[in-house]
Amino acid sequence: MNANAPSTEHVKESLSEAGAHLKSAASAAGEALKDAASAASAELKLGKAHVKSELADGALAGIEAAEHGGDAAREQMDALIDQGRGLIDSAAELIRERPLASFGVAFAAGWVIAKLIRSK
Repeated sequence: MNANAPSTEHVKESLSEAGAHLKSAASAAGEALKDAASAASAELKLGKAHVKSELADGALAGIEAAEHGGDAAREQMDALIDQGRGLIDSAAELIRERPLASFGVAFAAGWVIAKLIRSK
């Protein structure tokens, strides 16, 4: 039985060493997971900050676009008002130059409108 004794001890030592290595590997894996979770958390926080920053920049750009749109709308409105004034001035000048023709056209337009209203 002496022949078996040294090999049994050798197996026990090897198993003990393997157990220690497994315990160390499990501990290292736990630390790695903890570090990975911490890094992931930091990356999520950084990503969240970037998303908030981009959304804020987008909102500011939208507000700026709205302001420029308002300015452009005012310019268009002013141009249309100027055109309307020009048309009114042209009509007034035409009436001054040809009052009888203007009266005839106005009378005819009124008569046509009255006929259209009565026919319905």
